[in-house]
Amino acid sequence: MRAPPPLLLLLLAACALPPCAAAAPTPPGWEPAADAPWCPYKVLPENTEAGGGRLCFRSPARGFRCQEPGCTVHASAGHLLRASVLRNRSVLLQWRLPPAEARRVRAFALNCSWRGAYTRFPCERVLLGASCRDYLLPDVHDGVRYRLCLQLLPLRPEHAAAAGPESSGPTECVEFAAEPAGMREIVVAMTAVGGSICVMLVVICLLVAYITENLMHPAFGRPGLRRQP
Repeated sequence: MRAPPPLLLLLLAACALPPCAAAAPTPPGWEPAADAPWCPYKVLPENTEAGGGRLCFRSPARGFRCQEPGCTVHASAGHLLRASVLRNRSVLLQWRLPPAEARRVRAFALNCSWRGAYTRFPCERVLLGASCRDYLLPDVHDGVRYRLCLQLLPLRPEHAAAAGPESSGPTECVEFAAEPAGMREIVVAMTAVGGSICVMLVVICLLVAYITENLMHPAFGRPGLRRQP
């Protein structure tokens, strides 16, 4: 039996192995420092008369990697804010500031809205402390276009009046839409079926080559010696 050609073996190995997922490297400045403090934040209610919300704390997201196809990165126009949309319908927001500008920030205001058929609807308002550099949205809806805007609130001047209007800094916005879960399942199923078909075709090719070379080839032997009477 002749050994299978090396080309067929390479094709079989390429079809049998799943494609490697590419991990997006973390750009410099996005990874929180080892001694980064906890992030204080408040989720503000829609009704401003209901109160200022409850104070909460969260730890920085260290060692996070956005790995495709389970994660997609969307960045703002100024590249200071990015949203990593995960497959479990959660979104990790990360932002960075120059050191000189970070010293002049008092807090951050995060506003969330989603696009309807005729207008935009608010979904969440969060007030974050000056030490915060990321925030996690636990649940977003599939197929909905979201817009997240992060506004810098600078330090108040000492001579400013307490009742005066509050000044606001620049705003970074990012838009994204979570991929429907059904579409993700269809893509995964099609990938699995395509890989299985590829393996089956290679096995069939090897089987046909074996049958052609060993079973269907006519065997012509040497004529035997005739027996003498």
